[in-house]
Amino acid sequence: MRYLKQSLLLVICLWSLLHTRAQDSLARPVKVAVFAPLYIDSAFAGENYKLGKSNLPKYLLPGLDFYNGVMLAIDSLNAERTVAEVQIYDTKNPNSSLEELLAQPALQDVSLLIASFNNRNEIRPLADFAQKKNILLISSTYPNDGGITENPNFVLLNPTLTAHIEAVYKYVHRTYPLDNVILFRRKGNVEDLIQNIIGNLNKQTRGIPVKLKTIELTDSFSVQQVTAYLDSTKRNVVICGTLNETFGLNLSRALSSSRSYTTAVIGMPTWDALRDIGNGIDMVYTTPYNYSRQDKLSLLLSEKYKTRYAGRASDMVFKGFESLYRFTKLLLKYGTGLKDHLSDKEYKVFNDFDIQPVNSGKEPPSTEYLENKKLYLIRKVDGKLKSVN
Repeated sequence: MRYLKQSLLLVICLWSLLHTRAQDSLARPVKVAVFAPLYIDSAFAGENYKLGKSNLPKYLLPGLDFYNGVMLAIDSLNAERTVAEVQIYDTKNPNSSLEELLAQPALQDVSLLIASFNNRNEIRPLADFAQKKNILLISSTYPNDGGITENPNFVLLNPTLTAHIEAVYKYVHRTYPLDNVILFRRKGNVEDLIQNIIGNLNKQTRGIPVKLKTIELTDSFSVQQVTAYLDSTKRNVVICGTLNETFGLNLSRALSSSRSYTTAVIGMPTWDALRDIGNGIDMVYTTPYNYSRQDKLSLLLSEKYKTRYAGRASDMVFKGFESLYRFTKLLLKYGTGLKDHLSDKEYKVFNDFDIQPVNSGKEPPSTEYLENKKLYLIRKVDGKLKSVN
């Protein structure tokens, strides 16, 4: 557990480290604030780690990995003698609400906010703060939007569910126009939304609509309840119509155990974080992040992470690195004009972003938020990933 303690304790000295760098260069640094769910107080009592010697709790890992990616980006920025201050805040601090954190003097002249959320309710305070200060909030991970509207300073790197579903439908319509398409879903409001989006797209298509059937299952569905709707004489295209991870895992396992059927599975955007999903099946899902891990920078970061933390860098590590490095460099170059250069390729790290305003559709028109319209279609076959587009 030593690396966890070392990683989290670095948060308290990070500001002074970069501030010294800035003073040495005799320039006023820009300030970037990073928010992530670190759960520091649930892991430590003072400097003593209190979660035992077993594996780290899963709830700690995403935020910790995002933070470690941010730290690797800081290493790179320091190596380039970048004049910037980076402040890191734990959104799970039980002693301070987000509103109390945002009232701190150190945040009043910040130039950019970057966040990895794991709770939709935490998004609005940061989004409102960004709008009030007229600075950008980069929402890097899912959950992403929190229902925020009428805020042109709110940037979604991970697009809304609607954008993902539109990409899924276009892919299915283009690739499987005559196949047996089945939408498996569970009961719920989000599931209703997914079904309605796909249904409306199917009605509005200029081409021949896909032959779509919708089946609602309980959470305790059996393999037989799934295979009852599969056709052994043709290819079956199964769309998972829920963001519920357990449902998705069980559906993929049911299909992988039914080898007598030819099946292609279309997953949800949350599937890119599930390493165990899709084994033994032909699976496609959408993601704004496509990490090949074979390019020079990926290999270098993976090696640095392995050396420092004795483990494999997850996608959250790469997301943390990409978010801080790319947008800090753009901020330094363009300052208050950053909003007009969010999609620039000059400081591309791993992924292309196409960040566009989403209009309200009202009169007079206004910007609801800024959204990354670039989505990668990732295909997973026999555990190996490759981009479809």
